[in-house]
Amino acid sequence: MNYRHIYHAGNFADVLKHAVLARLIRYAQNKDKAFRVLDTHAGTGIYDLSSEEAQKTGEWRDGIGRLMEADLPAPVAELLAPYLDAVRELNPSGDIKRYPGSPKLARMLFRPQDRLSAMELHPEDAGRLQRLFEGDYQVRATELDGWLALGAHLPPKEKRGIVLVDPPFEEEGEYDRLVRGFATGYRRFPGGTYCLWYPIKKGAPPKSFHEALQALQIPKMLCAELTVKSDREETGLSGSGLIIVNPPFTLKAELHLMLPVLKTVLTQDRFASHRAFWLTDESVHQDED
Repeated sequence: MNYRHIYHAGNFADVLKHAVLARLIRYAQNKDKAFRVLDTHAGTGIYDLSSEEAQKTGEWRDGIGRLMEADLPAPVAELLAPYLDAVRELNPSGDIKRYPGSPKLARMLFRPQDRLSAMELHPEDAGRLQRLFEGDYQVRATELDGWLALGAHLPPKEKRGIVLVDPPFEEEGEYDRLVRGFATGYRRFPGGTYCLWYPIKKGAPPKSFHEALQALQIPKMLCAELTVKSDREETGLSGSGLIIVNPPFTLKAELHLMLPVLKTVLTQDRFASHRAFWLTDESVHQDED
């Protein structure tokens, strides 16, 4: 309940997460049929990067700040355009003062038929989220524990959807909770596209997290990781990862284009790295119960 994303909004982890989210939304829009985005840990929706909190850490300067100023190769610029155009739309003067969280980014990319369910547990942040989308018939913002939403709000009535699970990882056992929460959601909505975010830092257990996901015997899990610095002498975030379940068939190739460029733009030391690989692929078969 103490976590406030304003301190980290627009950092390198947000860049990876939101670039991929934008690609997932654009792919879903290849079909005319409506879909729903379920955002389980939605935050406030928009972040003021000139605020005291954001200025205190300044993490956005080494994230979206760098990316907006970078000279991107044309193929990567095209892939990132939906995401970066949304940021530009919020900052018409050219100076980056506002940053869209995942619910606002999704809403900015929607067609009239697309829908958003955004969950936030922190009372103050939930109130701000609800005010942001007040009167918007395409959005339902709810003060709710996002973990509960994976059981109560799936499957969506549209029968098509993207489920973003982005917990704060401020409590012990969050990796295990993410595995259990995803397993619950997948049982209810196996056809959905899931995007699970996790931190990479000193002492974090991504290897055992990956193994726990593999043990679920769920096919088509794609992993993307971006590390911007060494964790040898750091206590904070050195990188972040995404598990994308039921990804678009084009996404792995897109990641192989985007990740090297993001690493070059966002690197903070010589230990920066990236990778995209199948955690499980189509050959994995679930056990019949």
